[in-house]
Amino acid sequence: MSDAVLDPGERSAIVRDSLAVGLATGAYGLGFGAVSVASGLSIAQTCVLSLLMFTGASQFALVGVVAAGGAPLSGAATALLLGTRNTLYGLRMAPLLRWRGWRRAAAAHVLIDESTAMGVSRGTREGVRLGFLTTGVSVFVLWNLATAAGALAGDAVGDPRTFGLDAAVGAAFLALLWPRLRDRRNVLVAVLAAAVALTMVPITAAGVPVLAAGGVALLVGVIGKRQDPTEVPGPDDVAGGHR
Repeated sequence: MSDAVLDPGERSAIVRDSLAVGLATGAYGLGFGAVSVASGLSIAQTCVLSLLMFTGASQFALVGVVAAGGAPLSGAATALLLGTRNTLYGLRMAPLLRWRGWRRAAAAHVLIDESTAMGVSRGTREGVRLGFLTTGVSVFVLWNLATAAGALAGDAVGDPRTFGLDAAVGAAFLALLWPRLRDRRNVLVAVLAAAVALTMVPITAAGVPVLAAGGVALLVGVIGKRQDPTEVPGPDDVAGGHR
């Protein structure tokens, strides 16, 4: 990993791209805010969830289970399962960022899909840090502002089924999954996981089918030997110039 200083043009390009990602992703918080309030959470609970949990897929998972009548513990377990990917991101980003103390703790809070992708693809340490931090902070700020706006709007709207908002959770998961379906093995995993989940819906409590579907993906990951080409590249790939 090079410690070279970024030139002004490259720095501007990284900031521009990172802010664009932050704006596009953060705006999606409108949907979460509306769906969360429609699922039974208060505006305050919805906003605190975005401030403290801050991982979109896990947040949608939690409110989705609650909306379906599942126990909060089941929703928390589902959210935790989806959030484990952030741990893997941390293992890859830590040697690239090389932050210690409070900086490392603060970085962990904005360690999400987008900040990892925008940081790990850089060829210099300054570029990694700039891409990671600019993306993470912009998504965090905009996501929370959008969550509050969506929660307020959702509370004013009333019954979400009137406007089709009850389908937003499923649409959110599909949007998060779609970029990974470029690989044939991932398509197979998605089909098997969906089959397992649908089979368990009539016989288990809400939230359990999602956990079972996640178990399918974990099993394939454990027994599989081939690297997923849709994954974020590791530190060795970045150091070698691969993107």
